[in-house]
Amino acid sequence: MVRKRSTPWIHRWSRLLMAGIGAAGALETAFLTVVEFTGKAGAVCPTSGCEQVLTSPYAKIFGLPLTLFGFLAYATMAGLAAAPLAVNPANNKDLRSKLENTTWPLMFILATAMVVFSGYLMYILLFNIKAFCPYCLVSALFSLSLFVLSLVGRDWDDIGQLFFNGVIVGLITLIAALGVYANANNVATTPAGQNATTATPGKGEAPAVTTVSGESEIALARHLTQVGVKEYGAYWCPHCYDQKQLFGKEASALLDYVECDPEGKNSRTQLCADAGIKGYPSWQIKGQILQGVQSLNKLAELSGYTGPTNFKNNLGIQTAP
Repeated sequence: MVRKRSTPWIHRWSRLLMAGIGAAGALETAFLTVVEFTGKAGAVCPTSGCEQVLTSPYAKIFGLPLTLFGFLAYATMAGLAAAPLAVNPANNKDLRSKLENTTWPLMFILATAMVVFSGYLMYILLFNIKAFCPYCLVSALFSLSLFVLSLVGRDWDDIGQLFFNGVIVGLITLIAALGVYANANNVATTPAGQNATTATPGKGEAPAVTTVSGESEIALARHLTQVGVKEYGAYWCPHCYDQKQLFGKEASALLDYVECDPEGKNSRTQLCADAGIKGYPSWQIKGQILQGVQSLNKLAELSGYTGPTNFKNNLGIQTAP
């Protein structure tokens, strides 16, 4: 009598585990995508490095948050893993078997691409940005777990072919990642003076403001400084740069700007700590903290400004000659 071989526990639970990890990853990246679109990174980041990562040039692909693409990948993985589980084998065994055989290779390909891309991002995190981001670490662990489960979650007929496919997918993913982030790498490594709009002029300094200030912007900036309004930010923060672009080169130089990063030029970290600053940029107006990029009209209204309000940079960006 031939004893039927029992199914390993990992084969019985692999799909459910992958569906759960995919769902958890989708929830995390959906949350971070909303945070990125609303500019509230500082409010949800437990470390300054986390905010630095979420606001770095590496946090966007084709102008969209990287987390949005992460959400699509995790959601797809969860859907592929759960698809056969939704079919009752007692009623439609052939359909379930077909779904399992079709989705396993797709899950392996997707998991391979995710773990390679995640590995490249961890390299950037450690050696380019040099900051700690717990959300990034959790996502990397999710990707690694999905990759391992895609390997051991079932019996593969041809391990050699699987390895070959994995290498091809990994190489394509790595080449694509290098291409997508080529510009971001240039921003991070271009020496000072080569491109004032993308490269930092020096250690601890923000990129040069390229918009022209009008009379209204200059008048508002002087008023804000006179009534004690402070702007808190960090030299590496792109949202702080956007705020300065609204004011223009001449007006932004008149603001009472407080650099919060210890490595920033003329840093005043204690003032930031005393004010309880949790995100950049932040405005301190009449004892209240206002977080995020603000329109000039709103700053004028909150500060009691009564001068001209034909702010030309509120509606568009005009580059200085």
